[in-house]
Amino acid sequence: MNTSNPVYLFSDSQLLFWKSDGICFLNSVTEGLQKNSLKAAYIGASNGDLPEFYDLFVAAMENIGIINCRMIHSAFPKDDQRFLEKADIVLLSGGDVEQGWDVFVKTGIREVVVRKHEEGAILIGISAGAIQLGMCGYREEEIQEERVFDAFQFVPYIIDVHKEKSDWKNLRKTVLFKGEYTKGIGIPTGGGMIYHEDKTIEPIRSPLYEFSIKDNQTIENLLIPAKSKDS
Repeated sequence: MNTSNPVYLFSDSQLLFWKSDGICFLNSVTEGLQKNSLKAAYIGASNGDLPEFYDLFVAAMENIGIINCRMIHSAFPKDDQRFLEKADIVLLSGGDVEQGWDVFVKTGIREVVVRKHEEGAILIGISAGAIQLGMCGYREEEIQEERVFDAFQFVPYIIDVHKEKSDWKNLRKTVLFKGEYTKGIGIPTGGGMIYHEDKTIEPIRSPLYEFSIKDNQTIENLLIPAKSKDS
């Protein structure tokens, strides 16, 4: 039975350390859980397992009282596999979307992440990882329809991150490629979103850019964080 928790998508690493009203945002992710017993797995395949980004993850986890962390290496050795199978929190790193996805498929990481989602683990995607948790991935350069590939699809939107300066050009194109019933969400620099179990979207820190299709053109809608609505 699927007991999935919310899925967290961050444009970049800022939300790992962001505080709202003096409280670290990540505290809300693990609210009600016994933090000293949690296992947190970091999958760095998209950035080639760069240690400096894993160090950021460890620091963010320590800030909220989680000390049992592990880098899940791209080679996916048995020790890493066992840890990932038991992890309560799974973070997919930033980097190259396609590079990371290829590793997930070749090593079996993909199947374990799917299983963790079904078991109710907390999933966090940063940058490339956020895109991978959505409907499909694509390379950073000029988008071509044949280079768009299916991703985890835990979040039923095509995701792009920190591309507001290009007016989300590649996201708009990909939504058009995928057709009338597809929607996309652009997460700007420093922002994030939560996809809840009831299929609602919660913008975090910054407005989200939602794209859909009407008359063969993309139309844009802003999704505003709750605090911004109240102010």
